[in-house]
Amino acid sequence: MQAPSSPRPLVIAHRGASGYRPEHTASAFLLAIDLGADAVEPDLVASRDGVLVIRHENEISTTTDVARHPEFADRRTTKTIDGVEVTGWFTEDFLWSELQTLGASERMPRTRPANTTYDGVDGLLCLDDLLDLLQGAPTETIVVVELKHPSYFAGIGLPLDVLLAEALRRRTALPRLIIESFELSVLRQVAARGVQATLTYLIEAQGAPVDRPLAPYAASLTDDGLAELATVVDGISVDKAILLQTDDAGRTTVCDLVSRAHAVGLEVFCWTLRAENRFLAASHRRAGAAHARGDWQAEFAMLMAAGIDGVFADQPDLAVEARRRWWGAPGAVGGGV
Repeated sequence: MQAPSSPRPLVIAHRGASGYRPEHTASAFLLAIDLGADAVEPDLVASRDGVLVIRHENEISTTTDVARHPEFADRRTTKTIDGVEVTGWFTEDFLWSELQTLGASERMPRTRPANTTYDGVDGLLCLDDLLDLLQGAPTETIVVVELKHPSYFAGIGLPLDVLLAEALRRRTALPRLIIESFELSVLRQVAARGVQATLTYLIEAQGAPVDRPLAPYAASLTDDGLAELATVVDGISVDKAILLQTDDAGRTTVCDLVSRAHAVGLEVFCWTLRAENRFLAASHRRAGAAHARGDWQAEFAMLMAAGIDGVFADQPDLAVEARRRWWGAPGAVGGGV
């Protein structure tokens, strides 16, 4: 479970270049590569026939045009996913051939209205589609796979670890893989199936994982918790709200989590770097609308200066720029903005 040797911090295109195109589309992934991303991140859910579908959630009403397909009107339903009641259309109620008839659309149209220009241009992708796409790319791209709701899918007979292992075995060539999840148990299962990948545990700022409801995420961030994680995974990936703190004067600082995790041998990624005001720490917002860009340069540089190993970014070109400005030319020790 050794991490790939790559520039640090890795710039991981969050669901592709989702700041510029509807997320998880071929256009978003290809643009991310053109913009210099080191890696792309697909979220994986499952279809009824066991195909690994690339979508943020298994409920797809906000990222596809499924509501405009009268032939699927009777598929709309309400389910409980990880303890939350959700109404809509769910990938596990469709065959992959049916999902291929849908068009992808922008998930945050009010924040990114320009992206809606591309609604319906691309269809949905499965994992094989993305891997095929990357084989034709001019540079090697790391794939950071997130397994979504693995306990839920295992409970309905679609175990994501099994589907992933089978899908990867069918391939004659694979990119470098990082596999992540908010559930530690599925990462153990992936390792037990012999999948060769770097394993990363996703950690929320609040709450507890579905598979370990009595083990809050915060407990994993203590020194003892980090040491225990280091026996199971290669790294952690945390909400940037965990790293960024506000002092009494309203200034934003970074906590010591990165150095403490490094001390026990864990890599640290964070999510999600976004340039718009609504996503930035209060001290990094500028006058203007919530969807206007704030002082992203300061926030991105602050996180990179903390020694982070990888960042997920909706605008990967901006993260690449921040890395270049902070670290300077390849081989430089450090720099500044």
